[in-house]
Amino acid sequence: MSPTLHSIVAFVQAWWVELLCALLIVLVVPLIAGYIVLVERKVMADMQARLGPMRVGPHGLLQPIADALKLLIKEDLIPDNADQFIFWLAPVLSMTAALTSMGAVAFGPWFQVARDINIGLLFVVGVSALGPLGIVLGGWASNNHYSIIGALRSTAQLISYETTAGFALVSGFLLAGTLKVRTIVENQRNDHAWYIFLAPVGFFIYLIASIAETNRAPFDLPEAESELVAGYMTEYSGFRWSLYFLAEYANMIVVASVGTTLFLGGWLRPFPNVHWLGWLDAAPALLFAAVGAYCVFRAGKQPARVQSLFMWALAFACFVVAAIFALASPFSHLPLEKMHDGLYGAFWFLLKDSAYIYIFMWLRFTLPRFRFDQLMRLGWHILVPLALINVVDVSIALALSSEFGVNRWLAMVVTTAATLGAAMLLVRWNDKYSAAASAALLTDSSVAENSHAG
Repeated sequence: MSPTLHSIVAFVQAWWVELLCALLIVLVVPLIAGYIVLVERKVMADMQARLGPMRVGPHGLLQPIADALKLLIKEDLIPDNADQFIFWLAPVLSMTAALTSMGAVAFGPWFQVARDINIGLLFVVGVSALGPLGIVLGGWASNNHYSIIGALRSTAQLISYETTAGFALVSGFLLAGTLKVRTIVENQRNDHAWYIFLAPVGFFIYLIASIAETNRAPFDLPEAESELVAGYMTEYSGFRWSLYFLAEYANMIVVASVGTTLFLGGWLRPFPNVHWLGWLDAAPALLFAAVGAYCVFRAGKQPARVQSLFMWALAFACFVVAAIFALASPFSHLPLEKMHDGLYGAFWFLLKDSAYIYIFMWLRFTLPRFRFDQLMRLGWHILVPLALINVVDVSIALALSSEFGVNRWLAMVVTTAATLGAAMLLVRWNDKYSAAASAALLTDSSVAENSHAG
């Protein structure tokens, strides 16, 4: 065996778990993103009292596959005067940044590409910050005025709210005392509390910033079709457009995973230190068994035979998963019990991730879109100062607890109350500023009209 081949084999033997996790991310995340779109359309339809996609496959479950095939075979155009290489590179860069940032995210105690990396979540934030580069390059390479304006506006939005999200994460890092993903989660177990309870303002700021950072409504100004045709991706179509689309949904998974890890206990079940709540370990098996029973109940009421067969197959799959969780429970005393941490950790992590992403959907179908000046004012006049104040207050609470022996919960309650008071002052000051700016704008308009009439 040649030295080069021997080195490759040794590398694969040493890192095969990490390579397998990376391969799963590349192969599975686009599929998950497609089905998040389907869930979003179903949720929107339910809120509007209709069915949503139902035509392609049983209950529309093959709709994401049909959408992917349509985008693959759709005509892919490049404008004549566009910079072809950068036009091709820009969406690839956005998608690559989104997938690479998942390398340091732990989707449970077993599934992580960069295991025990020292900089942990800082790596995720840093790599995902490369996403705006793909947006501004795509707008510039299109050689379209609307695309360039849309790219500049989106970059301003993303950089502004990434700054806000970074300051919000600092409060969680101060509580954890580390950047390592696994240690952050374990420290929440040792502290007997998720950090959302110790730093609720930090989590709220991060939630708002993560919505804006992923271009989601009501902060979806980069794709404001009624204002800028289609934003930075006006000239994109087909597969290249789908890469931007996948990057957006992959970033949703990333920001949800970071928020889950830092503020929601990661893969820990609710109240992991409370022994009398140990029955929650049976929740995954009971949930899948209940879903399987519901599928059996609905199978006989389907209008078509193929839909009925599909419901029976789904019920069987749910019962199998429920049996696996039951056999891996700490009460089974079977060999599968060794899989308990990995299976149950992944279940709780993905459940929290799903709840976080559902909030994105709920807000999209509830709130109207902001104007761009309102969006930037909210970021720079309220959220950035509030995030800085929150970091200072969390630091004061930790200093009072460690240096002066003040009860940690009491210190956090007092400093959180101070942060909320500062938030009220910031909102009042912003309202006065907005009213003064509107009055000045009206005055200038009146003067201009009178001058024109004279």
